[in-house]
Parts: sequence; structure tokens; C-alpha cells
Amino acid sequence: MTLRSLLLAGAVLLAATPALAQTATPAHPWMNTKLSPDERAKLLDQQLTPDERYGLLHGPMAMPFFFGGKLPAGAVGSAGYIPGVPRLGVPALQESDASLGVANPGNVRVGDVATPLPSGLAMASTFDPEAAYAAGAMIGHEAWSKGLNVLLGGGVDLIRDPRNGRNFEYYSEDPLLSGVMAGEAIRGTEGQHVVSTTKHFALNDQETGRNIVSANIGEAAARESDLLAFEIAIERGHPGSVMCSYNRVNGVYACENDQLLNKTLKGDWAYPGFVMSDWGAVHGVGAASGGLDQESGEQLDKQVFFGEPLKAAVASGEIPAARVSDMSRRILRSMFAAGLFDQPATKAPIDYAADAAVAKRAAEEGIVLLANRDNLLPLAKTAKSIVVIGGHADAGVLSGAGSSQVVPAGGPTRIVPVGGEGFMSFVGNAVYDPSSPLKAIRTKAAGAQVSFEDGRYPKAAAEAAKKADLAVVFATQWMTEGVDAADLSLPSGQDELIAAVTKANPHTIVVLETGGPVAMPWLDQAGAVVEAWYSGAKGGEAIADVLFGEADASGRLPVTFPASEAQLPRPEIPGWGLPETEAFDMSFPEGSNVGYRWFAAKGEKPLFPFGYGLSYTSFAYDGLKVEGGKALKVSFDVKNTGARAGSDSPQVYLTDVAGKARLRLIGFQRVALQPGESRHVTLTADPRLLADFDEAGHRWKLGGGTYHVAVGASSADLKLTGEAKLAAQSIKP
Repeated sequence: MTLRSLLLAGAVLLAATPALAQTATPAHPWMNTKLSPDERAKLLDQQLTPDERYGLLHGPMAMPFFFGGKLPAGAVGSAGYIPGVPRLGVPALQESDASLGVANPGNVRVGDVATPLPSGLAMASTFDPEAAYAAGAMIGHEAWSKGLNVLLGGGVDLIRDPRNGRNFEYYSEDPLLSGVMAGEAIRGTEGQHVVSTTKHFALNDQETGRNIVSANIGEAAARESDLLAFEIAIERGHPGSVMCSYNRVNGVYACENDQLLNKTLKGDWAYPGFVMSDWGAVHGVGAASGGLDQESGEQLDKQVFFGEPLKAAVASGEIPAARVSDMSRRILRSMFAAGLFDQPATKAPIDYAADAAVAKRAAEEGIVLLANRDNLLPLAKTAKSIVVIGGHADAGVLSGAGSSQVVPAGGPTRIVPVGGEGFMSFVGNAVYDPSSPLKAIRTKAAGAQVSFEDGRYPKAAAEAAKKADLAVVFATQWMTEGVDAADLSLPSGQDELIAAVTKANPHTIVVLETGGPVAMPWLDQAGAVVEAWYSGAKGGEAIADVLFGEADASGRLPVTFPASEAQLPRPEIPGWGLPETEAFDMSFPEGSNVGYRWFAAKGEKPLFPFGYGLSYTSFAYDGLKVEGGKALKVSFDVKNTGARAGSDSPQVYLTDVAGKARLRLIGFQRVALQPGESRHVTLTADPRLLADFDEAGHRWKLGGGTYHVAVGASSADLKLTGEAKLAAQSIKP
């Protein structure tokens, strides 16, 4: 995976030549679409020769770099390639990175571009499952139209540390929100006849030492947090594949972890799809016994373990032949379920303008208004002079780096080398998507003089701000796969820049383009603060729409912003500063109390709480009704009490069980309302969110008694409270 991540820039789409759809014949009975995916996979698997079966279990990175300047025969060119079986009509698997759009590593498909989505954090900030589904469907359709049929997306790992370099690919710190949003994105992709993964299974919570760290956690704590997020995402999205992670879990590598893959995923959850490895995450042929079904990016492993070594292990009796058939059958089953046989990926024109509109909707809904002193926002179009400062706002909006890097339609408007040695020297390019906030602001404020200051010198920026009616400072935090942030500060002296500008002009709006939470030592001096995350295609226009009030500020934080690193469960990043080959352990003092639950348990006040976000209108909650019995049902009314249309995302939390305080999100719903309009909301809580996992009994245990709930605007702003009695329940794991 490391090498895969190094080969990022470029774009293209030579479409694959897909296998032709067939109809069922006596020779090909598996093409009968009236049969279930399991039945079809079983029929086809029985016809595979041993070599054909092993051929489905491993494959290379499909890049000329590894093949003397030529792609493997039949490969489109992408992160991974599994040859098909032409004799039986089995299409090849053309696998692309796709956390935030269809990637094109190393420009392997010369000139190919795609639509970059906002970051996972931005998507989760919408609290809008429909937006997630639309985004997943958009990526899936673009991939299908490029001849690609497997997308390596669906990042579900919970955000346990705000400094994790890969947080921008993930969704949130909460298992319900992450599971729902990821599940809907996966469902959208699978609906386009493309296999989606969900990743990285599991507890891939930091990039520091990701190949050697052991995430040591009890089963109950894991089941109630990260694993529950995966479980919900799999139930909603039905991904064809689960990608196992690099790290060890309780001492055992995730891609050969019997407890994770066999007992939990395939056993307790009855997952019918296949487990693929992350690129370079296989350490031996024994991974097949541990639950791994497919070795990906085989060049990055010490050897191709699922080729000749696996054949030898089967011949010696070390691994049963039936297990190998199970591996290939799971792969075929997912291919049938997604429609790879019946609707093969076919090169087709792509409407990038329509796809950009999908990305813009998500960006607008996901922008979070954090502070707004004296209602400085929305900006009046009557302003006479505005200075836009910093953040390369003249060029575009920042994107995150690594294997998820997308080459945007039209190409990047700016690529800024970050520099460094080792890993950083290869992935160290900050790429700006072609959507200039400066240009968008000038369009909105056509009657104003809008100038730009690059922000390199705080003194010059402050002088420019002092002369203007309004100042808009864009601050960026470039994050990348493979490298964690050293701390929560804005890099390259931007905190000093913002402090100077806000001191010079109290009417200063700070727009943050970050890969996660950051500290804000200048917060009390800023007129307004907007978290725009990485906003993708049309991000500049989305930011301007929110700044000028053409779109409501409706995003809500999917992650807690700590006041400092001292509030975190691990103030120091485990393994930071150790040699790259030195293994180490990572403990989880927070257990399942991730994010806002940790802050609540410790009585700590964050900078901004989970679920928080201001609006340009106001909302009131009333009429709470809580019903118990066998299920917990919560209903209430939401009313727009302001003067303009807006969207709210009321949240329902469990706050107490039988006198024991706890805080868990158990429901949410995004609601769009006109002024004065009310909406009745009814939510039924997933019983697992109310229960504890009983390790000894290997069940979810929901005790009988009184359950207290609250409805609020955030985890720290609970407005209505109620209670109901529930009967005791025991729920399968």
C-alpha cells in the first residue's frame, strides 16, 4: 500500500474491454439471473480448474512501473488487477482507489480525470444519508464508465485521534453516524454494478507505525465502537469486500486475524463476501486460514503467498482444499451480487458537470459554522471592500493526499510541493482542486472591491485587512496517508497570521480547510469561523454560497474538537519518534468511549462538541414522547423559529440506564424547514446502541429497566429529556 500511495498524480481512463454479458446456457448455467448469487457462485466455482481458482486469489498492482513499461494483459491500469477466466466468462477485477473519487495513481490511465468528493468528514457533517448515497452512486457510475468494477472505498474506522493523517477519508468518531453514512455510500456504489469494499478492518486508528503497531483492546470495547461501525455499514451497504488493515490487533496482524475475520466477520455477522488484503499487508500463507480470501498488490508483499505457497500448503494438508474453494466462491458471489457478470463495466461518456453538482451539494451541507459573533455571517452583498487572505484561495480548494488523491476534471489548478524525506518526499504534494473561493467570492460580491493577499507575511496581511470592510482568511491543514500530524496547530505559522489579521480587523471570517480538528488560539478575536474541510469539486462555490447565505450553514461536527492534546486519551501519539521497524503496542484507555463519550466520562469541556454547528436560522424542539417495551421509540417535533429557510440535524442520545450515566448517540435525522414550519420526527433505536457487549456470554446484553434519553442540537446541548422502561433482551453478536 505504501508504494501504491506513492504513485498518485495523473489521470485517465482507458476503459477496460469488459466481458460481454451472457445469457444462461447448458454450458453456463450460472448466468441464470433467477438464481441467487450464492447459487450462481457455487455452480461457477465447480467448473474452475485449480489454476483458475488460484488465479482469482491474488493479483498485482496494475501499473507499468512493475511490468517493464507495459500493463498486464487485460488491465485497465489501476491500483489492482485480478485476471478473469475468459473460458467461463469471468470478468477481470479492475480495482481502483476511491475513498473520495476515482483515483488514477501515477497517471497510469494517461489523462484520465474524475470528480473529487468532499472529504469523509465533510460528508459526515451533513448528517444526511441521502447525500452519502448519491455520492457513492456518483463514484460508482464514474468507475463503471471507466471500465473499473471494484472500488476501494468505504472507510469506516472511527476517529479516535484527531491527529491521524487519514481522518479525512473516514467519517466520524461515532459508530452509528459512521456506520450509516458509510453504509449508504457503499450501497450507492454497489447499485452501479461495482463492488465496494469497506475498510480498514479494523482499528486502523493512526498512520504512525501502521504496519507494526498492535492495537490492544478488549472484545467488548471493540464491539461497542469500531466493530459496531463496521457491522452497521455492512448491514446497510452490503459491500462485496472487506479490506483488512495493516496493523496488528491484539498482537495478530489484521489480515490473518482469526478472531476478526473468521469468528466475528464471517461467523457472528455471517458476512458472505470476501476479504481482500490492503496492499502489502500479507505476511504469510497462513493468512488463508486466518480468514483472508484475496492477496492484493502482491508485488508489495515479500512473496506471492496465495500462488505457489498456497498450492503447496494445500498439497501438504496444512490448508484444506475446501478452504480454497470457499475463497474463490466468496469472490464470485460478490461479483454476481453486484452485477459484474450481467452489467459489465463499459466505457461511456461521463457528465462531469452533473457529478460536480453532487459533490457541491455535499460540500454545502457539510460546511460547519463554528462561530458567528454579532451575526457577521451571512455576508452582506453591499460590502464595499473585502480582502481574501491565504490558503491559495486564488487557485482552488485543498485536497488530502495518499492513495485517495483524485485528479480533478480540468486538472489541479495548483500543486504545492511539501518537501521532506522518506515517505513524505513521494506523497508530499498539496493538490488544489479547481474551484477558487476567491473567484466565487468576487462573483457573489460583484459590487465590492475584492482583493487578494497571499498570507505569507502576517504584517502585510494585517495591513490589507485594516483597510478593508471585511477580511476572509483561508487556513489550510494538508493531511496525508502515511503521516500523522505532530499536533493540533495550523501548520506554517497560520495561527500567527490569523491572530494578526483578526487583531487588525474584528470583521474577520476564518475559513478552515482541514483534515480534522485543529486548535484555535485566536478564536475569541475572530468575527466568524467556518469549517469547510476538504470540499472537493465546486468547493469554492459551496463556501461562497454559505458565506453569503445563499445556502444555510447546516453542517454539524462529526468529531469533537479538543481544546488541547492534553484532553485526549493518548496526549502523545503512540510510537511517535520510534524507528520505522520497531514494533510497539497501542492501548485504549477510552475503550468504547470514543470522542464525545470520553469527554463526557472525564468531565472535560472541548473547544467544540460532537454534533455542534450554528445556523442562519433557529430551531426549537418540543413534544418529546419516549416509548419502551421491547424497543425504544423516540418522537418529537422540530420547528424552524427563524426568519429564513434552513436545515437542522436533531440528535437523540441515551443519557442514563438504571441510574448509571452514559452518553451514546442513538438516532439523528436531517430536517429541512421553511420559516415557521414544523416536522414530526420518529426514531427507533438500534438495541445494540442501548446494550453492552457481554464477553462471557458472547452476546449483546440489554438489561431491563428505565432508559433515559435526550434530544439536542449537539452532545453538549441537550434540550428535551424523557424516559421509558425496556424489557431485558439478549441479542446475537
